[in-house]
Amino acid sequence: MQVEVLKSKIHRAVITEANLNYVGSITIDEDLIEAANIVENEKVQVVNVNNGERIETYVIRGKRGSGICCLNGPAARKGMVGDVIVIISYASMDFDEAKKFKPWIVFPREGNKI
Repeated sequence: MQVEVLKSKIHRAVITEANLNYVGSITIDEDLIEAANIVENEKVQVVNVNNGERIETYVIRGKRGSGICCLNGPAARKGMVGDVIVIISYASMDFDEAKKFKPWIVFPREGNKI
């Protein structure tokens, strides 16, 4: 049996930009995505703590050390600069493997720094 479990989480990052005219996705500082073991183009769920919105999109690698966390395209309507978000990715794995699996969880500091 396969189950879907939490693989990675960036807990309480802050939106730094919202770019409605971009094609789509979320741009995240490369330091954050590496620390959370997320790869570019990986599907993620973005949960906005401020307004309760939940969206699914994919990750674009942002400039390392920039602290960027930018909602792009239609996603830009789901959050504002300064909103706190949780970025989550999941993985499918065998049931027994899932019981032993430990996810990568990152708690950014001010400025979305590690």
